[in-house]
Amino acid sequence: MSESITFADLGLSEAMLKALEKKGYGYPTTIQAEAIPHFLQWKDVIAKAPTGTGKTFAFGIPMIEHIDPESEGVQALVLAPTRELAIQIGDELRGLLTYYNGIRVAVLYGGAGIGGQIKQLERKPQIVVATPGRLMDHYNRKTIRLDKIQTVVLDEADRMLDMGFFKDVTRIIEKVKNRKNLGLFSATISQEVMTVSWMYQRDEVEITVEPKQQDRPDIDQYSLTVTPLEKAETTLRLIRTQGYERVMIFCNTKHMCQRLCDDFQRAGLDCECIHGDIRQSQREKTMQRYRDGKLAVLIATDVASRGIDVEDVDCVINYDVPEENEYYVHRIGRTGRAKRKGVAWSIIGNFPEKAKLDEIAKFSQYKISPMVLGNEGELSAEEVKAVTPVKRRFR
Repeated sequence: MSESITFADLGLSEAMLKALEKKGYGYPTTIQAEAIPHFLQWKDVIAKAPTGTGKTFAFGIPMIEHIDPESEGVQALVLAPTRELAIQIGDELRGLLTYYNGIRVAVLYGGAGIGGQIKQLERKPQIVVATPGRLMDHYNRKTIRLDKIQTVVLDEADRMLDMGFFKDVTRIIEKVKNRKNLGLFSATISQEVMTVSWMYQRDEVEITVEPKQQDRPDIDQYSLTVTPLEKAETTLRLIRTQGYERVMIFCNTKHMCQRLCDDFQRAGLDCECIHGDIRQSQREKTMQRYRDGKLAVLIATDVASRGIDVEDVDCVINYDVPEENEYYVHRIGRTGRAKRKGVAWSIIGNFPEKAKLDEIAKFSQYKISPMVLGNEGELSAEEVKAVTPVKRRFR
């Protein structure tokens, strides 16, 4: 992750920076920091990066920045191998459009009625996310035109070309006559991906992000599942009963960070928070106290925590499960340094957070053990309940 670069450094618009901040993204992941500047300059990009490194924003952010809201033609096209991925990309792009006016996204995929999709296209979207087969279907029905498209991105290109879409994909690229740039994002660079690059890219920029496996810190990772209302009280009990002397707590947003800090101070905990709304001078003072061991608990957002280098953090707590897998790796890496064993906890308050943490564990190949915290602070492994079949009673 590019520690020295923030999204603001990449020269993004005010609307984009506000949307990223609202979603709790402070700084770009490696792939974003490397790809966004090239995309903004209309360069062709071929990127090899594992899932969970933030690829959608790497092409989505510059794609949105290039859109002319006044123009009604389709200006950007993202091709994805499956309907699930297409829907997910569509949702992520819409999340980035919170503070923009007049930019619309349509998502087209097979296995769903074509009528609703034609209605989406009648609203004149500037960005279309599609599976190749269904896009060709719309093209043949003349429900979509491809002549105004400037940017084309193939996401999970290796999977898409392996799935037999090679002909459709090349046909689509050839129909985009006024293309300015082509992005290929792929977990592996297969022969087919190389062929597409060779046929259609010019002076392409190559980016490689390696999966982080090496020099892993020694960290025990646990999760606690509670109701949303119990999160703060459980976190407080965890800190008080486990004898942690130096704790770092991460929240996804400035608002949550401040609220939790206020709650904990009222409960008599020695804690301070650092986030984007706190003056730099105050942040530095707080940081110095934490470094000197005079402050037990520091609550931070991802962006404010950059540059915190404290050797002996006993425990990292994810009060909010982070938005990106890379953020998780980065957060927990604050503990378990200097050859000491570290501990990381994630407090789960709802199903989406659980699903996100499961995905992080899979991506990072971490073992995160679910635990139960008793009233007196006793810890035990959470029992995974077997699903009992519902007995039907017949009258």
